[in-house]
Amino acid sequence: MLKKIFKSLDRSFQFVEEWSLFTAVCVALLTAMANVILRKTTDNFSLYWSDEVVRKVIFFSTYIGCIAAVRSRSLIRIDALPQMLPVLKKPLTLISHAAVLLFSSIMVYLGFEMTVMMYQDEFARTATLRLPEWLFYAVLPIMGVMMFLRTLIIIWEDIRDQQEITKEK
Repeated sequence: MLKKIFKSLDRSFQFVEEWSLFTAVCVALLTAMANVILRKTTDNFSLYWSDEVVRKVIFFSTYIGCIAAVRSRSLIRIDALPQMLPVLKKPLTLISHAAVLLFSSIMVYLGFEMTVMMYQDEFARTATLRLPEWLFYAVLPIMGVMMFLRTLIIIWEDIRDQQEITKEK
């Protein structure tokens, strides 16, 4: 039952990650290319807002990329020490998971606080597109929740794999 729920959650998160990153990067790429083409082919026409779009996409893709890094177990962690001393692998993995859970919890809390603060400020808008800033800050708590849940899934997988290894012995 739990395996089915986690698998469904994992697939949903992967779909959101991949398509949102794909869409965001395509928007940034097309906007930047259009701006370069317009600047080079015309004398006085460019997209004054293209830099802002690219900056916001970088912001977005950084945080959504964190979730994808958790999925692929690619976050920065101590890797050399467990190779030299295999007995430290479990404790260091546990510390790594705890640090990710703490970080994602902080992102949920502070991200929510900042999103609410930006939502309440009617003048908090982007410089050129005049979009409400809270839309961009809302990525932080969403990313925190997804990262937290993804880490719990990985912890569960580690425990399940360890139990299977123990059964085989």
